[in-house]
Amino acid sequence: MTVTVFEEETELVQKPVELWRNTTPEATRCFEFIELINKKYNKHFKSYNDIYNWSITDLSSFWAEVWSFTNVVSGTPYTSVVDESAPMFPRPQFFAGAKLSYAQNLLFPVPAPDPDSTAVISATEFTKTPISWRELRDRVRKLSAAMRKAGVKKGDRVAGYVSNNATTLISLLATSAVGAIWSSTSSEIGSVSVVERLSQIEPVLLFADNASIYNQKVFNNLEKVSEIVSKLSSLKTVVVVETSSASAIDLESVKPTNGQSILAADFVKDVKDDEALEFEMLDFDFPLFIVYSSGTTGKPKCIVHGQGGSLIQHKKEHLLHMDMQLGDVFFQYTTCSWMMWQWLISGLASGATLVLYDGSPFQPAAESSMFQLIDELGVKYFGTSAKYLSILEQKEYMPREKFSMSKLAMIASTGSVLSPSTFSYVYKAFGPITLSSITGGTDILSLFGAPSLISPVYKGEVQVRGLGMAVEVWSAEGEQIDFTGEPGDLVCTKVFPCMPVMFWNDPNGEKYEASYFERFGRKVWHHGDFVRLSPKTGGLVMLGRSDGVLKPSGVRFGSSEIYNVLIKEYPTIVEDALCIGMKRPEALDETVVLFLKMIKKGSLTPEIVAQIKKTIREQLSPRHVPGVIEETPEIPFTANGKKTETIVKGIISKSPIKIGASVANSECLEWYREWTEKN
Repeated sequence: MTVTVFEEETELVQKPVELWRNTTPEATRCFEFIELINKKYNKHFKSYNDIYNWSITDLSSFWAEVWSFTNVVSGTPYTSVVDESAPMFPRPQFFAGAKLSYAQNLLFPVPAPDPDSTAVISATEFTKTPISWRELRDRVRKLSAAMRKAGVKKGDRVAGYVSNNATTLISLLATSAVGAIWSSTSSEIGSVSVVERLSQIEPVLLFADNASIYNQKVFNNLEKVSEIVSKLSSLKTVVVVETSSASAIDLESVKPTNGQSILAADFVKDVKDDEALEFEMLDFDFPLFIVYSSGTTGKPKCIVHGQGGSLIQHKKEHLLHMDMQLGDVFFQYTTCSWMMWQWLISGLASGATLVLYDGSPFQPAAESSMFQLIDELGVKYFGTSAKYLSILEQKEYMPREKFSMSKLAMIASTGSVLSPSTFSYVYKAFGPITLSSITGGTDILSLFGAPSLISPVYKGEVQVRGLGMAVEVWSAEGEQIDFTGEPGDLVCTKVFPCMPVMFWNDPNGEKYEASYFERFGRKVWHHGDFVRLSPKTGGLVMLGRSDGVLKPSGVRFGSSEIYNVLIKEYPTIVEDALCIGMKRPEALDETVVLFLKMIKKGSLTPEIVAQIKKTIREQLSPRHVPGVIEETPEIPFTANGKKTETIVKGIISKSPIKIGASVANSECLEWYREWTEKN
């Protein structure tokens, strides 16, 4: 095979730019883990690459050591780790024989925190409420007992139409304690999208916030809750959580046909003080979470994650990759519909103090609110979206000029590709912290590309491939092209414990197989990301989604390469962009189309179009230059803030495509239909 590396076209391939390096790597948990492995297995590992290579060549030993090192608590020990010789599909069993409880591991982590220390800080745009470990455990005790009295049992589905607050966390932990399966959607999502998801899993109980607060406004949720309840015949109980007294509560309007609706305070009032907190002990792979694919081009798939896989993977990432310590403050800006919420709450299992923030990131004091919280609460780990950091970059906002943020050690960015220019901005705006661009997703409820406290941060790169995750880059023909600098598909070639245990309503595994193993077969997980592995640093460069890859004249590149240029060179005139390939039935080749949402409406002139094309040609290559650049009034997004490239590609290519209910601003798609008719 002939490999061509276009080094002259990309600054990042030519010369990696180091932005940060830990001066005391030997003080980290990861280094401690390396020393343990060296001693126990007579190894001489010194670097992250050393321990990574061992972790994917001796999977069973690695995951057994992670179980021990991270102090996973189980009622019954495991008898074997995994059959490494088995194909990835059907999914092999992990930690056979083990019985454990996710909720127990989060509420009683080892080492044990002081019961009166703060476990959770529930914050809104107006308030900050600390909750101790003792109070958290007691509230879970009461709620889980009340759920059992209401008839909720092992394997039942419990849903939440809720915000990111302490009550939601307690609802999830109580669900886990009972042995039921949790699935949540955020209260800003429309009722049609919620029903599209929850009707597939038939929940018996629904937790619903009566109101949500955003941008200093209170929004009554109960009208939407009523619509949801009327479509879910499986419901027996609706528990209404009063998140705002400014919004009236009509329980009758949300009463299920064959059940009860009740206020959260009344639901637990009959639980006695001497009733014990009990945990259902479950198999390692017993379902814990049901999360959903984007659903932008059809009904969302119901992805089921097991309790043990979610737990051990998150503990590995928090302890070995992030160096999380007892009492560290962990703040991930997220909603309950995004898998980063599960990633956040699992921080309790490492003894961290969680910040659960419900509200706008720009309230109550413009850009300052997040950093005011970081300052006041002593946040060590701050997670956010690449889009949020890009907005701050456009505003040239410098938090370090206003806030000390003395405890802040890491910023984790995900959700979309973090552009190289935003890497540089973050170090100007925040100083010498660890900037961790991370990647993974709903499908694995965790990370393929992870932080590392013993590896440098290079501009534009995800630092490392996660321990135990055999990540490779493959060509379209299925050939491994790691370290060539050539872009390809991100795949994982060995099993890992946080693989979904199943899809709901998929008895033969057909949807599961089609989602991950159709592209390269049952032995290789195809994740759907288009990436490049740096031949000089070993870091991952994210290039977009595989289904959004552009292929003019057969040359493959990712949309993020175009976005990165726009963010760097045109932040004052371009607000956002959508870059897709248009391939109509009558056309011989694909045309790259770039839609631009301008900061000043109507400002895209022929001169600006020519300049953008010239910049893309100079900074990337002639192959990257869009054939069409057009101004658009709006970019379509999912509820989680991801651009819906595939849908618009289908529309402008005149391909038959079904549009699901998950496009948050679906009304803007009409503009793309009208554009297609005219062009």
